[in-house]
Amino acid sequence: MKQTQLKQLKKTLTDLPPLTDMAEYLQSAVLVPLLWIEGEYHFVFEKRAPQIRQGGEVCFPGGKIDATDHSPKMTAIRETCEELGCAKETIELLGNLGMQIVPTGMLVHAYLGIVHEKLEHFQISESEVAEVFTVPVAYFLQNEPELYNCEVRVHPYAIDRETGEKEIFLPSDTLNLPSIYHEPWGAARHKVYVYRYQEKMIWGITAKIIYHLMQQLQAIEKEEDKKP
Repeated sequence: MKQTQLKQLKKTLTDLPPLTDMAEYLQSAVLVPLLWIEGEYHFVFEKRAPQIRQGGEVCFPGGKIDATDHSPKMTAIRETCEELGCAKETIELLGNLGMQIVPTGMLVHAYLGIVHEKLEHFQISESEVAEVFTVPVAYFLQNEPELYNCEVRVHPYAIDRETGEKEIFLPSDTLNLPSIYHEPWGAARHKVYVYRYQEKMIWGITAKIIYHLMQQLQAIEKEEDKKP
């Protein structure tokens, strides 16, 4: 490697994204919307329409990042406007909540924002959203989530349940890889957070975003309590 190449590499490294293999993931963005209702902030949740992917689940508004979106932030705002039927001008973006990695191969960019609109004025997209409801932020500050685990493994092949045929993804034997890689390996534990609110089940990546946000808010509260 030449010194000129090293200097150019140094410049490139400073501009690398948080994950160097981000392009290999399906990327989406969500907005965590806040509404001011009766003297306190509420989170706005959607229940997905039954006919779409993951129908019936509770989530925040958002979706896949389109090629025409200039940034994940733009995706989050666009999807929120489409799904909730609110105007872009009513959304006050507060900041970036970071990026979550889903074991199924997805990156989720999350943003926090206030929607300056009344819940009853939303014109939800019925093709995507079955129901919209709110939960006070205070509920999540006062209630810890249930914590479960899923096992995540790397599978070098899959067996078709109907035909019994084996589809090889990684030819471990012909590549002469160690025998441990001829069968599924890894067995890592993936944390799954669950909040129960009335009859609603808020779980998965949505609950994880809330949990980490509550951790930040609780840390802020502790710092404020220390002040004279």
